[in-house]
Amino acid sequence: MLWYHYVFGAILIVASIIITIVVLMQEGRSQNLSGVIGGANENYGNKSKGRTIDSKLERLTKWLIVVFFVIVLAAFLVFLFV
Repeated sequence: MLWYHYVFGAILIVASIIITIVVLMQEGRSQNLSGVIGGANENYGNKSKGRTIDSKLERLTKWLIVVFFVIVLAAFLVFLFV
């Protein structure tokens, strides 16, 4: 194996770990429904703060997945033609 195989492999492992951490930090979609059914009461300030954090994490997840896909595509092309 050549050196760039190891570099692409390491980058993909680190990127996948980061994506996993960001996804696990997000609040689950089912928590909103269970809060309504269970009668959880939150004030307006906490709701808006949570939504902004969740929306930022969701946006970050989308960008990380796009970057991951581009790295995989680049690695495939490099391995195919080099």
